[in-house]
Amino acid sequence: MEAEFWHQVWQQDQLGFQLEDAHPLLRAHFCVLPVADRIFVPLCGKSPDLRWLAQHCQVIGAELSAIACRDFFTESGLIATQHAAEAFQVWQAARYQLWQGDFFQLPAIAVQHCQLIYDRAAMIALPAAMRLQYATQLQTLFPAATMLLISLEYPEQEKQGPPFAVFETELRTLFPAASIALVAIRDLTGIGFARRKFATSRLLEKAWLIQWAEPAI
Repeated sequence: MEAEFWHQVWQQDQLGFQLEDAHPLLRAHFCVLPVADRIFVPLCGKSPDLRWLAQHCQVIGAELSAIACRDFFTESGLIATQHAAEAFQVWQAARYQLWQGDFFQLPAIAVQHCQLIYDRAAMIALPAAMRLQYATQLQTLFPAATMLLISLEYPEQEKQGPPFAVFETELRTLFPAASIALVAIRDLTGIGFARRKFATSRLLEKAWLIQWAEPAI
């Protein structure tokens, strides 16, 4: 899924992954995260999760699309300021700071003093090779972090992504030094994913608590 694919998704308003309200697994299990004053949301789009998270801490997002950033602030009733930072355009208002540009080029300064990550639809939006790049980038940006990640599982022979199926075995490969614990399972079989209906025999969302620390010297 190259950048042009996602630019077209936003230009054509093909937002089948968009929810109307904050994700139920986020609302139910945010409490597993340690208390902190900021949280990072990669590939954040204009998710309503951002508004829910802002009730608890400052929200730092990374998003490729200017349309997504613009629409998020417009729909939130906010007027954002903008400034350039390296190869990014930074949109800022209230408790939000969205870094618009290529996540894989995100500078460490964007997440300075942040150790919480929330991923609802970033990992599952990427094919396997890019999931490795994504996990590597997160662990580069965050020498230590706690992440609440929501994955999706279905029989891979029954559907092509995105969203892609991501299983526990892959998570343990992508985050080899991390502690990984299953927090919750949500059965979506016959219900569908966000605004999409999937003709798969099984469809599960799983919430994971993933934690890694700086290597001991």
